[in-house]
Amino acid sequence: MSAFLFTSESVSEGHPDKICDQISDALVDAYLSRDPHARCAIETAATTNRVVLMGEVRGPDDMTPDVIEDVVRQTVRRIGYEQRGFHWKNLVVQNYLHEQSADIAVGVDETSQKAEGAGDQGIMFGYACDETPDFMPAPIYYAHRILRLMTEARHLGDIKGLGPDAKSQLTFLYENERPVGVTSVVVSTQHTEAMDVADVHDIVRHYVAKALPPEFLTPDTQYYINPTGRFVIGGPDGDAGLTGRKIIVDTYGGAAPHGGGAFSGKDPTKVDRSAAYAARYLAKNLVAAGVAKRCTLQLSYAIGVSEPLSLYLNFHDTTTLPEERVAEKLRSFIDLTPKGIRQHLQLNRPIYQETAAYGHFGRQPTDEGHFPWEKLDLIEKIQKAFL
Repeated sequence: MSAFLFTSESVSEGHPDKICDQISDALVDAYLSRDPHARCAIETAATTNRVVLMGEVRGPDDMTPDVIEDVVRQTVRRIGYEQRGFHWKNLVVQNYLHEQSADIAVGVDETSQKAEGAGDQGIMFGYACDETPDFMPAPIYYAHRILRLMTEARHLGDIKGLGPDAKSQLTFLYENERPVGVTSVVVSTQHTEAMDVADVHDIVRHYVAKALPPEFLTPDTQYYINPTGRFVIGGPDGDAGLTGRKIIVDTYGGAAPHGGGAFSGKDPTKVDRSAAYAARYLAKNLVAAGVAKRCTLQLSYAIGVSEPLSLYLNFHDTTTLPEERVAEKLRSFIDLTPKGIRQHLQLNRPIYQETAAYGHFGRQPTDEGHFPWEKLDLIEKIQKAFL
């Protein structure tokens, strides 16, 4: 198609599902901060003044029920929920976490007889393109940016009257495979009972203009801000939340395939998480090195098996290099066993709560070790090998 429309959505840190993702990952961080080899597969559910924890863990004894409950409450407090129907101090925490299954552990643990295996079977995708400075598809990249700017302003006190729960959605017009403009902007944001609707519209439009390059917004861009006219009851009091229900928001906004596995709540032995990070790392470095304008990379694993079963590469006709040659060489750039990925990207650290809102990809690596899969440290090696 020479011209088409493509849409992606984002949700804020106060969205019910994202609250659950952040609680699950805050608990992963708490376990890893005490034991870098802890195992977690934590699911969180949230509803009116209640948080329920489920799943399997293996870790230190000092991760007591009281510590776990405090992590939950402090996560909700940081997000900003002090509402009658969902308050960090008053909500009920039900903890049903239990020990990791021995049947799973035996497949993963490294022994003198076998290498560490993958924690489950599955397929994981990585993607990168040259549409934005951080090699992400434009619709999801800028949908995240709108909500991040609004959230930062809310925490700083620059915005009065808006609540933590919000959603954004951008429809981009593409011509000749390039984003050229935004045809529609949808933003719904929670607000106080007393806040005037016109004020909500003015605030949102201000941050939309701040988030997007000016050439993308035109007189023809349509705005749908709080389309129902009112959004006072939000968060888990308005809709139940669950870990892992926003996997497209977490990744590429639908512009690339997804293997189906969620990230949040899982320690890095789970290839759902670590292999998806490795796939993004390789795809991003390939595009940043100038090998192609777009790259999709798939990895697959079997439970208890260390080496990936397959590596698939697609440059979407944006390069003359043969995918087969590049894919074969990639295996020499990073050890793609679960242990190799963790060691290369230094994933056995408490770095995951930061990932649980506004996307796992298209983020800047930090001095504290967050988002190491976003580093561009393979460019020179790739260029020497292929260009």
